[in-house]
Amino acid sequence: MGAGWVAGTTRARALRTRCLGREGIGELASSGTLDEALRHLAATAYRRDVTVGATAAEAQRAISSTLLWHLRVLAGWQPSAGARAVRALAAGFEISNVMHHLGGMFPDSHGPGPGAEPFHPAPHRLGALATAWPRLSRTRTAAELRTALASSSWGDPGGDSPAAIASGMRISAAVRLADAVPDAARWAAARVALQFGRETLVLGRRLPDVSLRRAARLLGPRAVASGAYADFRQALPPTASWLFDDVDEAADLWRAEGRWWHAVGQDGRELLRRSGFGPRPVVGAVALLSADAWRTRGALELAARGGGPKHWTVEVPDGPG
Repeated sequence: MGAGWVAGTTRARALRTRCLGREGIGELASSGTLDEALRHLAATAYRRDVTVGATAAEAQRAISSTLLWHLRVLAGWQPSAGARAVRALAAGFEISNVMHHLGGMFPDSHGPGPGAEPFHPAPHRLGALATAWPRLSRTRTAAELRTALASSSWGDPGGDSPAAIASGMRISAAVRLADAVPDAARWAAARVALQFGRETLVLGRRLPDVSLRRAARLLGPRAVASGAYADFRQALPPTASWLFDDVDEAADLWRAEGRWWHAVGQDGRELLRRSGFGPRPVVGAVALLSADAWRTRGALELAARGGGPKHWTVEVPDGPG
């Protein structure tokens, strides 16, 4: 094993201390106010971008930014194969940038809602974790954005509407993740299954043909062609079907989100515990950090609503996309 993997794995294992953990997340969730929660976060590994007086949306964005910073540092310690794995696992940050960029082109369709304060965060600073963001950020219309995506490793999303671009990028990211990081293949397949079920079986949207073909690579053609939830669930491969145990109706798919993050966190912990040096502990660190950040954002939301019990942990969300 090369020196690069030794250094990269050592750094990955050290990042466990950056997680808030179940106890810390429970304490955060029990905060009676948002300001109290922010003061609590200011004494944790998430203090880098969190400021007292921030809104809930700003603080949640800061938590994501702290996660991204840790991933950028982790990638910098890796040999080339490890850096590619971290980049594939961090693709959601580039998708977020693109969707905020696209929202500026369709302000009416991406508004904060009645009575809500507008929130226009600066793009995530991706550094070496960017796939095509510098070029994508220079586009000025949705058509230009689609063309730029088509000429990059993201591929053509099959349309230039916000929905087509979002679904196209998410499915493309999952396919690339499954190819590049075998230890994350079941996360990728299950995530695509959840997205496909929501968009086609709950919202009644038809995905562009190119996204259907990509989804079929992870889910199989029978699942993608299913018109009913029961048929879809039955046709899924084992890499994805585990997510839908006891989810008997399409309307209950929101429950699978928490199960997905729980599995990512558990798998990440096991990968990180394994002895030796190589990509698995690195993948595990990214998974564990990401799941911790997701739970921390959920706990912050609960604190902003008045808080919950001290031993509360985030396992089931309120249905975010």
